[in-house]
Amino acid sequence: MPLWTIHHTPGFFTAEDKRELARSITDRYEKAGLPRFYVVVIFNETHSGDLYVGGEQTDVGLRVVIDHIARRAVDKDHRHRIAHWIKAILSPYLEAHDNPHWEFHVDETSEDLWMINGLIPPPMGSDAEKRWVAENAVSTY
Repeated sequence: MPLWTIHHTPGFFTAEDKRELARSITDRYEKAGLPRFYVVVIFNETHSGDLYVGGEQTDVGLRVVIDHIARRAVDKDHRHRIAHWIKAILSPYLEAHDNPHWEFHVDETSEDLWMINGLIPPPMGSDAEKRWVAENAVSTY
């Protein structure tokens, strides 16, 4: 499961921006073979007075925390490709602002501590996972 928690100052995204970004993120993971419902995107508006970088208030900022659980990058080159993809997907929203502070990081979390609707997700590439992808729904296996 990729979980994107997007902390942002007010006005950073419109409602349509949020829908478009969440769809783009989901589309990318679907292309990698994940069920769409694995992808969760949470927008967390943070008041400018509550965002500090280097001890200073930041009026226009974006901080994205991404948890990857369903898949792991195989090596440094793969991780760099992921980082560049994330930068590319965020770039149109960053360009709409004058010099915002922005950053992201990705954690790779153990899939052994993950459940969806009370089920441990099926192994990667298994028939059960393929069914989850095709049906875009959790089912017993």
